[in-house]
Amino acid sequence: MLTCGCGRWMHTEGIEERINTDGAPQWFIRSECRGCGLKVGIDVPEGQPQQLVDRLLWTDEALHRLERMPPYLAVLVREEVEQDIRRHGQRVVTYDALLRPRTGERIEWDPEAERRLERVPAPVRAMARIELERTAADRSLSRVTVSLMEEVKAKYFGMGAQKA
Repeated sequence: MLTCGCGRWMHTEGIEERINTDGAPQWFIRSECRGCGLKVGIDVPEGQPQQLVDRLLWTDEALHRLERMPPYLAVLVREEVEQDIRRHGQRVVTYDALLRPRTGERIEWDPEAERRLERVPAPVRAMARIELERTAADRSLSRVTVSLMEEVKAKYFGMGAQKA
């Protein structure tokens, strides 16, 4: 935790996900003293500065994505993601953490499946990605394929799994 020159704790106000000049991911952490109003920011390597964050926070990028989800989904996603972050002993919800399946595994995507996902309407794309990766993880699959996308589409929308 950071301490201000006035003797009070600095409170984390926001986190931005960035890429440094070497191409490595980093965070820019913004903190403020609620006593004297001093504001400071610090660039740190991604994932390492948990001790600089005084509570569970969403990065600006993750929050931006969450705010663009339909309200009825955003509430559910927020709760699920925050539970997962706490379970892993973390304090920062990143863009990647928002999109990863709650199993914690990294699921790869076939190029054609990735292209098809881009055609999904933006308001539901993040949820579609989460559900497809979760389904793959539940089936012990390491990647999302077009056939898996068709199965999930048929399940949720009652559309035929095969195109004519």
